[in-house]
Amino acid sequence: MDDRTPLGRSSLEVPRLGVGAMTWGEARGMARLHPAQIAYGGAHGHAEEKRALEASLEAGVDLFDTAAMYAGGASERRLGDLSTGREGVLIATKFPSGFRFRAEDLPEELEASLARLRRPHIDIYQHHYPGRVSIPDLMSQLADAVEAGTVRAVGVSNYSADQMRQAQAALAERGIPLASNQVEYSLLHREPETNGVLDACRELGVTLIAYTPLAGGLLTGKYSTENRPGGFFRRVLPRYRRKGLEAIDSVVGLLTEIGDRYSKTPSQVALRWLIENPVVLPIPGAKNGNQATANAGALAFSLTTAEIDALSEITLSWRN
Repeated sequence: MDDRTPLGRSSLEVPRLGVGAMTWGEARGMARLHPAQIAYGGAHGHAEEKRALEASLEAGVDLFDTAAMYAGGASERRLGDLSTGREGVLIATKFPSGFRFRAEDLPEELEASLARLRRPHIDIYQHHYPGRVSIPDLMSQLADAVEAGTVRAVGVSNYSADQMRQAQAALAERGIPLASNQVEYSLLHREPETNGVLDACRELGVTLIAYTPLAGGLLTGKYSTENRPGGFFRRVLPRYRRKGLEAIDSVVGLLTEIGDRYSKTPSQVALRWLIENPVVLPIPGAKNGNQATANAGALAFSLTTAEIDALSEITLSWRN
């Protein structure tokens, strides 16, 4: 299995793969209308989420990503429940819990997440969306939390290259690195390569945490024009309709061909393509133990340069 690596230039050591826990927990009330719940379906329940956590830890995948906003806090509560008393579990979460947020609200947000997670500190605390908040003011608040010991590493999410540089500069004044930027990245969503984010990560020594690394299931090989996915959003989005599914036939075919050489699935090859980039850490979702075990299989082999280049070439239209 791949060695562990520092998260950016922070002192936090992480695996080369994490687990997305966006749909974990029991959403109640309006939280059941969260886009993730509608798009991907609800959780598989406490027992299966426990199996997902245990299977991940057994494979050395000990980083779990959530957010205060997911399922109205239910995802954080479930992770807190499942991880309490277990050694070595790393938790990344994001704030705020709602759409109205000021930099001075951070201490309250942090306290609430710590309570839901039942932890004295958060390993990676990430600002979910840049919005209109003052980045320097917010980074100052986060630096306070690092110095207080309630946050180990500072991350951001959905930040542009320029916003990353603002955050990094503000944190550097306090001697703290910007550790990560979590953005969507996959073979079918290669925008970080063209919008400057991936280059900024390399320049600043920041880890790119890749969410939706399997393109909402399109890279798993499970879906086709004869077997379309469930979930309201996935049924209506163009890329899940006939023309969209036909467009990725050649991509899935190449993933399958490469996977057959290593006795791996298309999903594992798609994740491996990301892992081969030392700057990138993918966090595929896992609703149950089988999915967690399958995802971790991406750590057990390597792609050749020719295979990496072939996958990059066949998905050029999703880059440009």
